[in-house]
Amino acid sequence: MQFTSEQRLDDAVLEREFTLGEIPGILWTPGSASAPAPLILLSPPPLGLRKAYPRLVARARQSAADGFATATIELPGSGDRPRLPAAEQALADLRRAMETGEPVSDEIIDALILPLVDKAVPEWQAALDALLSLPEIGGPVGYSGGVMSIGTRLAVVEPRISAAVLFAGSFVPRAMFEEACQVTIPLHVLLQWDDEGNDRQAALDLFDAFGSKEKTLHANMGGHTGVPQFAGNAAAQFFARHLK
Repeated sequence: MQFTSEQRLDDAVLEREFTLGEIPGILWTPGSASAPAPLILLSPPPLGLRKAYPRLVARARQSAADGFATATIELPGSGDRPRLPAAEQALADLRRAMETGEPVSDEIIDALILPLVDKAVPEWQAALDALLSLPEIGGPVGYSGGVMSIGTRLAVVEPRISAAVLFAGSFVPRAMFEEACQVTIPLHVLLQWDDEGNDRQAALDLFDAFGSKEKTLHANMGGHTGVPQFAGNAAAQFFARHLK
């Protein structure tokens, strides 16, 4: 991990951009931490870090006020990273199906999501290795992210993650339902009931499939970007319960 820039935000949060090989990322740490801070991994939507930055930094600042460090990395195929041709084709097929009112096939969803999961999860694990080697970062670790399948896979394969907040706002391949049964960590799932780009029933079925003994579904009316503030506050309280 190589830090490339740093700045103090007006609430004393330290923001540092870094690279991990070819992967760009950002780390935020509380300004007044006297001991290694617990860590929350903020997985961005596949829009690119620059487009998602306002949302990410808002979540990071709130987390810092609660005593957490947070970090994010650019997803494969996003931002300035090389495109993933198969995923680009699947995205075009998805848009065409939605524009014409055709059902979105399992083949399109698999081609769009599964290669992203296969590439992103090892990158998150490498980032976690680097982050936990820093003296200002400690455990436990939480995950908060918008590509639900990435969070599901990480919850299965990464034992250092103790709790996760998942946003049910992306298509879910059928293969992920079997993996969901293996998830045992506490989960807090956010669902926007009128999300035009999400298969609501698939999200509900995936929630039902999770094997966690503690899992909460927080559903609210509204579209994809309409998550109410109180729902975000409930997610913050969830992390405070499980990471402190």
